[in-house]
Parts: sequence; structure tokens; C-alpha cells
Amino acid sequence: MEFVDRILKCIDCGNDFVFTAGEQQFFYDKQFKNDPKHCKQCKAKRAKGSSKVRSETRTTCSQCGEETTVPFKPTQGRPVLCRVCFTQRRTPAQQKQEDDAIRSLDAELEASQPIQSTK
Repeated sequence: MEFVDRILKCIDCGNDFVFTAGEQQFFYDKQFKNDPKHCKQCKAKRAKGSSKVRSETRTTCSQCGEETTVPFKPTQGRPVLCRVCFTQRRTPAQQKQEDDAIRSLDAELEASQPIQSTK
């Protein structure tokens, strides 16, 4: 398949950029379906990370009642936890794993201790 350079428009800055024949060949080989939408400069800015400040929402922790901020807008009916309660919360699978580990250690400890007779 023959490829020729094409001029595309960046959706971020609106500048024209060249989608080279070599880039098109690469996209074809990788089976990419869409043409690039960003020029190299805007793509580099996006890859470096955005400097946008996340909006914080003030809310009350559902567990301890403390006022806190969260980096999302809470939805109705879903619990919102403060940082402390969130880190302390364990999933049932994590709790079962920890409980099993404690039982295993207790059994090993019991087996390693000599049996004392009461004569």
C-alpha cells in the first residue's frame, strides 16, 4: 500500500501538522483505525502531564462524621470516606486473608510449644 504525507489539524491548538507516510505505515502495521488528533507539541504536553488543578469537594465522612475534601463529586446514596477511614477500610477478601494468616501463625506457635503436664 502506498502512503503519502497528509496535512491534519490538531484538535488542541488548531495548528496544521504533517502525518508523514512513515507514520501512516506505522499506524497501518499496528492496525490503528484512527488518524492522530494531536500535533507533536500538544502530544508531548499531554504525555508530560497536565497542570490542571483537580477540583476538591467538601463533604462529611460517612464513617466518622469528620468534614473532609475529596477529589470527585460524591453521588447520592454512595458512602464517602475521609482519608483515614479509607485507608483503614479493608475488603472482605483482605480481612479473610489476614484472619487466615493469624490462625496459621497461632497454629504454628501452638505446635512449637512443648506440652506441659500437670502432675
